[in-house]
Amino acid sequence: MPLRKDGTLLGVGILGCGPIAQFAHLESVQKGRNVRLAAVCDRDEGLATRFGSFYGAARVYTDYDAMLADDSVEAVVIATSDAFHVPASRRALAAGKHVFCEKPVGLSVEEVEALRADVRASGRVLQIGHMLRFDPGIQSAHDFIRDEMGQMLALKAWYCDSTHRYTMTDAIQPLPQTGSNALRPDGDPKADRHRYNMLAHGSHLVDLARYLGGPLRAVRARLLDRYGAMCWFVDVDFESGALGHLDLTLQVRMDWHEGFQVYGEHGSVIAKIFNPWYYKSSEVDVFREADAASHRVLGADGHFYRRQIEGFADVVLKGAPMNGASIEDGVASVRAMVAIARSAQTGRAVDLADVSGPV
Repeated sequence: MPLRKDGTLLGVGILGCGPIAQFAHLESVQKGRNVRLAAVCDRDEGLATRFGSFYGAARVYTDYDAMLADDSVEAVVIATSDAFHVPASRRALAAGKHVFCEKPVGLSVEEVEALRADVRASGRVLQIGHMLRFDPGIQSAHDFIRDEMGQMLALKAWYCDSTHRYTMTDAIQPLPQTGSNALRPDGDPKADRHRYNMLAHGSHLVDLARYLGGPLRAVRARLLDRYGAMCWFVDVDFESGALGHLDLTLQVRMDWHEGFQVYGEHGSVIAKIFNPWYYKSSEVDVFREADAASHRVLGADGHFYRRQIEGFADVVLKGAPMNGASIEDGVASVRAMVAIARSAQTGRAVDLADVSGPV
């Protein structure tokens, strides 16, 4: 079926033509029903020209300020390294642009709170790229929990990356293209493996727990390193009074293992989440006590990267409700990751309200 575009399209500029843009955002903007690719920008001219041409960008830039000065660019997708997320977002807001920023939104409590102040002052939309919120199966669980389940007793969620991940994803993804003049953060972001994995992978798990279970009050975490793998077990106190348990393990000697279980007053939910690059909606079984039967949506449209940019554009163009992760969600997630890190170091429970500093 041919792609159909809406009558009104949001002009989007993509900052960064590295792997996450190549694998997710360029295609999503090209396919999105309510967006158009107004521009791409990368310091590496070869990357910017190659992908701008392939995806039909109206303009190609190697200077970010020049793209921000382009009136046809109404919103910016920040697809850079994590260290640049907050500075690039703040510059875009100052230029009057709406912002879609890859996760994690920032690296410390202080910088994301400064960004939150800018968002509030600007009146612009900022959405964070937690794409699981646009997985149709997970959305069905969220709606059931919100509308029908009653009080939540407990939530368990797990994110276990596999040693075989790249063997599988390399079979379906194109080879990422690299440039000789790419903008890189100071130092090696992967040098501290605990911090890197918490930011890259733990941010998904924390946001999923908050999306389904609501705000987190406190965490108590344990961390174990063995044979090159690492495992966080995190006990969670939700503000609702529900109990939670999070399992972040990298890398398991098995297939990709991600999912959740929720126990509630009028039913329960169990879910299997697939490797995101398969674009396959999660298998989510909602059990309703009222009819003693399980229900599963057919999530035929599993392109949640495209769905999230369409959701973002609907907020900007139509004033639709924010179904994605907001800056408030981003601040809370960074606080949760800092609290987990501090708890793993000290062996004590940590309240999210009490933390500061970097992840």
